[in-house]
Amino acid sequence: MKTVLRFFLLLIAFNISLSLYAQEIKIKERHKVKKSETLFGIAKNYGITIEELSEVNPEMNMPGYSLKKGDYINIPYPNDNKIVNNTTEQKQPTAQQLPISRPIKVGVMLPLHDINGDGKRMIEYYRGLLLSCDRLKKDNISIDINAWNVPIDADIRTTLLENDASKCDIIFGPLYTSMVKPLADFCQKNDIMMVIPFSISGNDVAVNSHIFQVYQAQEDLNKITTQQFIGQFKDYHPIIVDAGDVTSDKGLFTKELRQRLESVGLSYSITHLKASDADFMKCFSKNGRNIVIINTGKSPELNTLFQRLDKLKAVDNNVQISLFGYVDWFLYTNVYKDYFHKYDTYIPTTFYYNPTSNDTRWVEANYKKWFKNDMMYAIPHFGLTGFDHGCFFIGGFHKFGKTFNGMKGQSTYRAVQTPLRFRKVGNSGGMQNETLMFVHYKTDKAIDAINF
Repeated sequence: MKTVLRFFLLLIAFNISLSLYAQEIKIKERHKVKKSETLFGIAKNYGITIEELSEVNPEMNMPGYSLKKGDYINIPYPNDNKIVNNTTEQKQPTAQQLPISRPIKVGVMLPLHDINGDGKRMIEYYRGLLLSCDRLKKDNISIDINAWNVPIDADIRTTLLENDASKCDIIFGPLYTSMVKPLADFCQKNDIMMVIPFSISGNDVAVNSHIFQVYQAQEDLNKITTQQFIGQFKDYHPIIVDAGDVTSDKGLFTKELRQRLESVGLSYSITHLKASDADFMKCFSKNGRNIVIINTGKSPELNTLFQRLDKLKAVDNNVQISLFGYVDWFLYTNVYKDYFHKYDTYIPTTFYYNPTSNDTRWVEANYKKWFKNDMMYAIPHFGLTGFDHGCFFIGGFHKFGKTFNGMKGQSTYRAVQTPLRFRKVGNSGGMQNETLMFVHYKTDKAIDAINF
């Protein structure tokens, strides 16, 4: 069944940080935030980008940041302007970079039903997209949305015969791998941006320039995580703890990590969760910082690990311990948050759900207001994912048109939960999401995010 919803919308934007050299940054003035102002609107008014704004206001990169009336923020000179004798020479945007003024036509091709879990999750995701449209109305963006229910047994080629399908600028979908190629071929033929939001198998993104693949395979995430681990913790002593969990897939990560450590000549220790106290303790450096990595993401083993670390600290409180974990641990935040802070925990992730953020609360409150129920308990939340995807892709297309690529230089939005950043795949392929951050539970009870 096809449903058509029309909105006349404005874009709210936040930020994904783009690093600049400090010597290039020049503060032009201080701006006092007025009621209902957005980061995107402020940046647009001053002729700068979201990245330039966040670079001189580093607090904007913190999890849960939200703009408030009365705040003072730094305004830099535009990075792409030439400063000559205290005057600025403005570069003119090319035609393809001018904002799209006509309605942006968005298609959604996902299982939108309440028959099973797939449908219920995708309905929540779709609702998040609709909320992004409501939130986007603050910057005069017009959007036409066409949504098609495409269940697992559907022939998506039939859906593509619909007249409105070929008129789309962006299509979000599909959910199922078998539907990727026919939809990708259709999008390439009709010059449509195709956003694959969730996990699939296959590598169509390598051969189709119109695909934006959000999902990152675990194997790829393991590689980038170990690479960033080496850079972040090169001065730490890694201790890999075998939990004896034969059902865990985390051993693939610790294996990758060990190989990477060995390849760069960094030493590490290995112990077992059930090792004797003496054997467990002798793995820890007394003169430097230690970082502990266990090869399971399960709660019982994590609880045992905390008990072992507590016992070790009781014997030698001077030993320095940090912990490196997994996305699974977000499910245990209510139980182990104090421990996360106590042991200076880092969790590698592609998302971060912060229930105390004003932006999170806004989306969740409006979701309940619109749809008369709360979002499902899931990590990440599908409604927030849809909201972030809508703001990122629709806002990006509005600003950059067909030249939008989702890379650092084209960031127009600060995510509520699910940040995005893309890289080009080969010479003729599409765009692959490469987002990774380490969420850091600091010992002073603060939570930070290190973005890569």
